[in-house]
Amino acid sequence: MESGLYVAVSGQLAAQRRLDTIAHNIANVNTPGFRAEEVSFASLVSNSGKDPVAFSSSGETFISRKTGPVIQTGNPLDVAVSGDAWLAVETPSGLAYTRDGRLQVTQEGQLRSMNGYPVLDVSGAPIQVGPKDGPITISGDGMVSQQGLRLGAVGLFTLDEQSKLVRHDNSALLSDIPGQPVVNFNKVSIQQGFLEKSNVDAMLEMTKLITLTRNFEAVSSATDTFQDSLKEAIRKLGTNG
Repeated sequence: MESGLYVAVSGQLAAQRRLDTIAHNIANVNTPGFRAEEVSFASLVSNSGKDPVAFSSSGETFISRKTGPVIQTGNPLDVAVSGDAWLAVETPSGLAYTRDGRLQVTQEGQLRSMNGYPVLDVSGAPIQVGPKDGPITISGDGMVSQQGLRLGAVGLFTLDEQSKLVRHDNSALLSDIPGQPVVNFNKVSIQQGFLEKSNVDAMLEMTKLITLTRNFEAVSSATDTFQDSLKEAIRKLGTNG
């Protein structure tokens, strides 16, 4: 009886973990370049009793690398990365990678992300432009030009599939394995005047939420049943004593 109660409680904790990720995903459905958060669960088997009992783990979160849809904005300071690559920005927490291509130029002429972080080239250096030198052109390989002069190239980086990614300021990610500069642009490029939207599927997340709510209700009902049975057993033991 007690093991059944513990199994039900572990299910509630797992459901809560999943609910938190769904809520965070839905809140960022309109955040450019946002990557959805998923949860993987494993069964924990206890052999301490007479019979093995399987508990649900609290879940391990991971960030989906699925690309989001690309829309045309016409803004020359908006860029979308095509292919498996990321922009790099310098943050107080270190080098971060993002697919949020909303760029801006500071009064000093430094190219920065929407959150104010310097956008880096392949060598890790900030990109400098003329703040009053007219329109900026960004080619498919990231080359930044102004008045026909090449000023540097926006760096594109690939992330190892085994790298552990940690969220930073919603769209940006920190990686435990440094990204590698892209040198072959056959499958990777930059599109100026476009933006990549969040890869969150709002309808799918709402479906998950409905299913999760029903599962949570079922587990809660089971928990109540186990608790009532335990209380009844204790009452009978007290009466017999």
